[in-house]
Amino acid sequence: MTDLISVLFGLTYLGMALGRVPGLRIDRAGIALVVAVVLVAAGAVPADSMDEAIHFPTLLLLGGLMIVSARVGASGFYGAVAMWIATQAGRPRRLLALTIAIGGILSAFLVNDIVVFAMTPLLCAGLASRNLDPRPFLLGLAAASNAGSAATLIGNPQNILIGQAGALSFWGYFADAAIPALAGLAITYGCVAYVWRASLGTPPADAPPETAPFDRVQVGLCGAGLVVLLVLFASPIPREISALLVAACLIVSRTLPTRQLLDEIDVPLLILFAALFVVNDAFARTGLPEQAVRTLAAYNLLPDRVSSLVPISLFLSNTIGNVPAVVMILKVWHGIPEGTLVGLAILSTLAGNLFLVGSLANLIVAERASVQGIHLTFRDHAKAGVPITILSMLIAGLWLWAAGYMPM
Repeated sequence: MTDLISVLFGLTYLGMALGRVPGLRIDRAGIALVVAVVLVAAGAVPADSMDEAIHFPTLLLLGGLMIVSARVGASGFYGAVAMWIATQAGRPRRLLALTIAIGGILSAFLVNDIVVFAMTPLLCAGLASRNLDPRPFLLGLAAASNAGSAATLIGNPQNILIGQAGALSFWGYFADAAIPALAGLAITYGCVAYVWRASLGTPPADAPPETAPFDRVQVGLCGAGLVVLLVLFASPIPREISALLVAACLIVSRTLPTRQLLDEIDVPLLILFAALFVVNDAFARTGLPEQAVRTLAAYNLLPDRVSSLVPISLFLSNTIGNVPAVVMILKVWHGIPEGTLVGLAILSTLAGNLFLVGSLANLIVAERASVQGIHLTFRDHAKAGVPITILSMLIAGLWLWAAGYMPM
């Protein structure tokens, strides 16, 4: 049984790296789900122990935040912001700065994948009306959504998982991560502005884009809900309960159908999480991960230092993906120091900017832009993504070391 589990575990993460099965139209969520079902059917994870394998508080928190963010989108806020950026920015470089700043701030307090999903097509429309090359702005949005989301424990799926697993303080983590996240946003602007300077040298057309309608009352209600959520995060109430309470209140509407909001929940992402929990639990039951961690600890090779966590984060985030990587690390390595958890959240997120496949936010921007006839290639992303990642992770690593979170 151990051999079977090990092979299936390896195949799962090979699938995470490839993103699909060659010749089939099955994605990462599908791969993880199929393997999880096979493992349960084979008895590697007893059916009556699945509730122990799957960390439901994480899934509930992520689902609640998706509903909150969907409610914000339904109010027209994302569209209004995207159109405002394109309308108000009189110069391309200022437009780029606005895109990065607003994308980063929104991604810090709303799940970054949903932010870029909503803003990308609207930003494309606004930029098209001004005859600007949309690529640097879209790449800036993607990189900013990653850097900004590193600032909080609700900015992206992997940080949600780390915060839940380590019981990290929401505002305590924010104080730890704000500086490297802000540095990441500044580096994003500098690198994109330099690499795409030729495109940004073209002045925009005078004709403003069309404005996007939004409901001020609904935006106000969503803003109040978000404030309440952040206050609750500082209370003893579990974060998943806080998110669900606010989501439940925001669902109540005289004009917005509940189904419209629930349809915005990223079910494949939740399935990916749940399935990976099962796969990693089956592997942990073999005893091999515990044995490997003991061996690494004996030789002082655990990634509890900046110099080891940086390359590991870069490699795993850009091969199997930062979400699967974090799920795996948390399952096989118990008793991770709090400083290392903070470093893992920051570095695994910033590492997603290296290549187009490094984070789900990057892929969402590329796919949503392609629907608008705008093609972001692997090379387009790497031209700015590589220097952004190297510089931002260098700054983050030095910050983690200088502030005493992790040894060098």
